[in-house]
Amino acid sequence: MKIAVSATGKDLNCQIDPRFGRCQYFIFVDPETMEFESSENEGLMASGGAGVQAAQLIVQKGAKALITGNLGPNAASALSASGIKVYLVPGGTVREVIEAFKSGKLKETSGSTVPPHFGMGGGRGMGSRRGS
Repeated sequence: MKIAVSATGKDLNCQIDPRFGRCQYFIFVDPETMEFESSENEGLMASGGAGVQAAQLIVQKGAKALITGNLGPNAASALSASGIKVYLVPGGTVREVIEAFKSGKLKETSGSTVPPHFGMGGGRGMGSRRGS
């Protein structure tokens, strides 16, 4: 099984990135062996649809689960339609959240946790202030 984690860097010791669609990197980890592959998030600077683009990458890479901090409604729908299990965490390193997953400490979630366009503007939540 492969798990995708939104991350601020390229290895297991970096912090998770709380933004899904606009995270800097995704790290794809085999929790059994802890082997991993990092991938830049090409949707980071997209003018729109970053969450859906990110969800497509998760599916293309063959991940069966995602660990992230927040998830918008379009990304949540795309992941759900693809059968990807989603686990939300408040923070930690990629290694720590994978260990928490392996020990059954993470709870699966469904649906979005932030409004559309939340991660735009450097994560300041501009969309939520405007009510969009």
